[in-house]
Amino acid sequence: MKKAGFIDIQSNGYKGIDFSSETLTLDQIRTATRELVKDGTIAYCATLITQPIDGFRRNLALMAEAMRDPECSRHILGIHIEGPFISPEEGARGAHPTACIIPPSVDVFRQMQEWADNKVILLTLAPEVEGATALIRYASEHGTVVALGHHLADDAALEQAVQAGARACTHLGNGMPNMINRHQNPLWWQLACDNLTGTFITDGHHLPADFIKVACRAKTTNHFIVVSDQSSLAGLPPGTYEFHGSKVVLAPTGRISLGDTPYLAGSSATMLQCMNHLASLEILSEAELWQVGYENPLALLGIKRRRFHAVNGQAFEFRGNRFEITSA
Repeated sequence: MKKAGFIDIQSNGYKGIDFSSETLTLDQIRTATRELVKDGTIAYCATLITQPIDGFRRNLALMAEAMRDPECSRHILGIHIEGPFISPEEGARGAHPTACIIPPSVDVFRQMQEWADNKVILLTLAPEVEGATALIRYASEHGTVVALGHHLADDAALEQAVQAGARACTHLGNGMPNMINRHQNPLWWQLACDNLTGTFITDGHHLPADFIKVACRAKTTNHFIVVSDQSSLAGLPPGTYEFHGSKVVLAPTGRISLGDTPYLAGSSATMLQCMNHLASLEILSEAELWQVGYENPLALLGIKRRRFHAVNGQAFEFRGNRFEITSA
């Protein structure tokens, strides 16, 4: 089977263009979109991470404008806000700036939706923080899918979040401390919950192969979604970069780390690379790969299945256990 590319519900930017940058422009969004489509991401959620409120005001409005743009509108599914309603604890917050993390607030989220012209389709938050349950309920009732991420929630908080309407987990297996209790931790409950769809960064750096295999068995292909979580450094050469006020290192292997810490700072992989790494593990059939990289993201967002068309007519076909560009 052939498709024009994959669906990514967590793209932070591409090739030096950062969707959370205070200097982001509409032309840059057009360029990033064009490059993403060319490299295999036919549609995506533009992801804005934790930043000052003024940054959200500016870039949410700009992204909403991009979604009305003839070139971008065919490929941007909606906006994904990852933060600022996350845990401020080290190990859980990842590369998100501590100073910009705030408690979950219905009023603040309502204002964000106004700036975004109601284009916020996905919201990632920490369920254990005071105010989270009310925000989960409000956002879910008003058409936004709520995902749990960058948190240290116990089982009770996770169950309460699901009862309030949470439907997904953001990059499950990441956004949490390296050292956790072997039994009492946020990981097992989320893997076991049949009412939560898990998203997973299968770039070869964020998750080991055995975890991916176990997670796929736990979630089944019906509730497993591949995301790239690609940062603006994706597509750039290896080196040291300034990223939202912190030093990050893009290694020749493609791994992005936060300074000299063991923590990852997003991914440098495209969806095509993530899908090909997953394919190399030989745990899913071709049809199942298309399900986790194309059909399931659309289903989670409530978007009816449709055929996306690449501008240059290229398509991707599964050959020899990997996806390759072929003629449409």
